[in-house]
Amino acid sequence: MSLQIAFIGYGEVGQLFSRQLLAKPGVRIAAYDILFDNPDKGPELKRRASGNGVEAAHSAAEACRGADIVISAVTADSAVTAAEQAAPHLGPSQTYIDLNSISPATKRKVAEHVGRGGANFVEFAVMAPVSGPGIEVPILSGGATAETVSETLNALGMKIKPVSTEIGTASASKLCRSIVIKGMEALMVDFTLASERAGVMPAVLESLKASYPGMDWEGVAKVMMSRVKQHGIRRAAEMREASRMIHELGLDGSLASAIADRQESYAKEAGKAHEAC
Repeated sequence: MSLQIAFIGYGEVGQLFSRQLLAKPGVRIAAYDILFDNPDKGPELKRRASGNGVEAAHSAAEACRGADIVISAVTADSAVTAAEQAAPHLGPSQTYIDLNSISPATKRKVAEHVGRGGANFVEFAVMAPVSGPGIEVPILSGGATAETVSETLNALGMKIKPVSTEIGTASASKLCRSIVIKGMEALMVDFTLASERAGVMPAVLESLKASYPGMDWEGVAKVMMSRVKQHGIRRAAEMREASRMIHELGLDGSLASAIADRQESYAKEAGKAHEAC
């Protein structure tokens, strides 16, 4: 197999997926990230890309040139902008994949931009953290060519399950899951801070374990606090997309908005505390 892949966004997902995919015969990868243009962070990020065997492109246009598959792995609030920048450089022989955690309506907006030049569009919904499984993380896909694209990437070791030819089903599945996971993370932040401040953590953990004996509540709290501290800003953008989806369904999205606010505020608080140290 000979396959040229481009990543728009070279963060955690782009870097991890690139390293693992480049280990497969015939795969070539280019990437572009807006931080490449940052005078402080750009040089190191580009060196990291080159060290991984990835061509560090000077623009989204350059990354897309000659690519069979373009994968958008940016933040939720940048998904449409990334598509707008890439779309003029895509043609009918190319496939644009959006794996960002955005609402079905936002996915369809991305698809509209991509489709103007005749390129194929497929949505991906990543259904678990990528840090452990990498390219083997469970992914749901959707779109007219989702089955074909999924087969191509599954042959490289990915675990993609096509769920619909329509755009929106996969992303709705992802965001409904996120309401639970990101909501629990926000709960664990307030639970930990409040119970430690009040000096009641041991008693509360004992009670939780009695009510839900299958849960390692202490471990869950530590892991989720760490996730919010590290990824809360990105998770907040995702939960605002979840809130948007809930409103689009004619329901009350205020809880998802509150989860977004708490994810963001704690991440910023933790960042300030780290800088102060």
